[in-house]
Amino acid sequence: MSTRPMLTRAPSDSPWTLSNQPRFSQRKWRPLLMLTLLACSTVAIFKVGLPARSSLTSHISSAEASSAHPSTLTYSTHPITRMMKEAEERFQAKIERQSKTLPQAIEEYKRRYGMSPPKGFDAWWEFAQKNEVVLVDEYDTLMRDLAPFYALRGQKEFGDYTDDDEDPSRPGSGLDRHGWALGGGFEMRRRIAEVASVASIDMVQIRKGNLSTVSISKDGFVDDEVSARAKGLKAMLGSSAANLPDFDFPVNAKAEGRVIVPWDRWTVAGQGGMTGEKIGLGMGNRSYMEDTAPHDTKDTLHPLASFHPDWRGAGNVWDKWRRTCPPTSPARKSYASIRSALIDGATTSHNVASEGITDSSVPAQFAFSASTSFDSVSFCDQPHLHYTQGHFFSDWRTLDDLYPVLSPARAKGFGDIKIPSHYYYGSTQAYTYGWDKETQTVQAVDRGEVAWGDLTDAGSDGEGGVDDRNLIIDPSFDGHNNTANPPRNRKTGKESKRNKIFWRGATTGGGNSPAGFAALYQRHRAVRTADWAAEGDVEIWVPSTNPIANISSTPVAPGTQHSPIAVTDAPLKAHKISVATLNKAMMDVAFVKASNANQYPGGLKKLQEEHRFADGVALGDHWQYKYLLDLDGMSYSGRFMSFLASDSVPIKSTVYEEFFSEWIEPWLHYVPLSSSYEELYNIFGYFSGIPAEVVEEVYGDAVDPATGAPLFPPGTKIPAIPGAPDGDARLRHIAQAGKDWKNTIARKVDMEAYVYRLALEWARLNADDREVMTMQV
Repeated sequence: MSTRPMLTRAPSDSPWTLSNQPRFSQRKWRPLLMLTLLACSTVAIFKVGLPARSSLTSHISSAEASSAHPSTLTYSTHPITRMMKEAEERFQAKIERQSKTLPQAIEEYKRRYGMSPPKGFDAWWEFAQKNEVVLVDEYDTLMRDLAPFYALRGQKEFGDYTDDDEDPSRPGSGLDRHGWALGGGFEMRRRIAEVASVASIDMVQIRKGNLSTVSISKDGFVDDEVSARAKGLKAMLGSSAANLPDFDFPVNAKAEGRVIVPWDRWTVAGQGGMTGEKIGLGMGNRSYMEDTAPHDTKDTLHPLASFHPDWRGAGNVWDKWRRTCPPTSPARKSYASIRSALIDGATTSHNVASEGITDSSVPAQFAFSASTSFDSVSFCDQPHLHYTQGHFFSDWRTLDDLYPVLSPARAKGFGDIKIPSHYYYGSTQAYTYGWDKETQTVQAVDRGEVAWGDLTDAGSDGEGGVDDRNLIIDPSFDGHNNTANPPRNRKTGKESKRNKIFWRGATTGGGNSPAGFAALYQRHRAVRTADWAAEGDVEIWVPSTNPIANISSTPVAPGTQHSPIAVTDAPLKAHKISVATLNKAMMDVAFVKASNANQYPGGLKKLQEEHRFADGVALGDHWQYKYLLDLDGMSYSGRFMSFLASDSVPIKSTVYEEFFSEWIEPWLHYVPLSSSYEELYNIFGYFSGIPAEVVEEVYGDAVDPATGAPLFPPGTKIPAIPGAPDGDARLRHIAQAGKDWKNTIARKVDMEAYVYRLALEWARLNADDREVMTMQV
């Protein structure tokens, strides 16, 4: 056993460099990848979302964002310490400012969106109050989704409106005296009818208060998803249908986004027929610019009549998507970027998790995301990063004009309108926490749930940290059929969650258009990152007064006294440890199913050689772990709500925005993770420290720098290195806050309130006279 003193190193060349990833060396892959890329280049506040025992705030310093190197930081100035405090403050302030009365809600709506609420808003308010909906004002993301459709207007030539309907002060504008686009309802309905003919687009219709799902003939195209999302939306609308007028919702049957509107179809709000006061504050500065060129006849074959459902070897999502970027952006200046994160390790520009850190010497592994990658990654500015996200390789052709399509999530640059996922609203064994198959009901506590166990923060004995070797683990426990023997602490006999980061899933993540890029998709990268045979080292910075923390590459003279340090503000110390050693102790990440293995370069054999595979697990098996990694698949992750409902902590990496994105608070309800995954080790180190089994392997032969004596004489128990003084308590706080949030703000009735609000806005957009469908206040 060798002694490995603390060392510092330069930041990694790129958060996307895969030098630490197992059985996937850059040297081996570079020639093949270069050839592939070159070929491609030619084509109630404490009861609402907060834990019942919210005592965390008093322990959190009011540290400001730091641009300093971690060696100059302490526990109180650690970025995670600061972000947790700020997240709780933001969420509490959001709860407190919600409208308490209908008049307040109307005024807040007008303040945010510059117009009166839609007709029926008072009935929606009554529904929200009756069902104790908390975030009654937070619908900015919905309004941003819908804002472009207010620019739609009919065609005067077809009689959609006349000169007499226009505002006399703005002849030829196509706007009435209220600023509404004339004929917009006609055009909206026309586009709904057109897009309904597209493969994998289904319709939810409401007629006289009755709901139905309809699938239009798709010229023999077979879709195996059978409109599950349309049926889910129909179920969500059930409680509000009696209060709604007749209209149609086109619903995307696929997980991937479908609508991509190019940059040249947008204009600045306030110009080209748009009025800033009507589409409102917070709607952004771009609005859709409709093609107003007249057509020969209303019976002209509509643009989507010959639409092909898939790429069929012609074109790809990225080539369409990059046209959403400004003409001056790198993504538009070249046809395709041949620069890859694997090939080019010289860039440090993609510091997704910057968190105010501007010092280039700060290790990328110590940069933490303030939120998800939806907010932080710019594929327009860094087009080479698109190779690492599967949705750019989807097999399903996108719509390159503004069509109203409802989807469960949307990536940046897409124009889909978000709705709650049917996985979140429905109840199934694979996606629902607490689902009891026998009684067909959802229980408050899942039968596979495991108690958190004793807090592992530093105690009176100074041991702290964690060590799963102290747990008695029955390998037959599956959280579903066998729940008799959950993990237990062999000392106390108490149930205790395992202190590991856990993930299981299929090899989904993207399509095959163009082929040859599956190795770079988000799930494949994550599984290789967490592999137990990964190569390389990683640097973990932990706040600790443990004697091991004072080991240095610089010898200390015998007899030197170490200055005492307050445990609540311990300095951060670095530990350079092999990735394989850490992964074995803190990671349990594997594929369980090889989907479309022929898409992987080298086929199934190569896929299995380069990634860890394990047996499939029931959803309940997840609850025996403290950390649950949540990764995008073909689109969003359908398990996120179940993870939040558990007593475990989701670590979420995503490039998607969902309906609840403005309702939830990262670092309070879950831990956000960048798309590079590099900071994962320092997240674990902050909350859980460095496990004893790692310390034993790395520092088993270490000597006290002050005396030269062995730190761990033969027979001595080697302790873990603790993380933050209250790291485990903080981690549990996030688990409790996420569970409370799920049970108070992301209930089924909250999803119903969301689609009810969407339906009212939709009715106004579909109306011949939008002013009539506006609430008169």
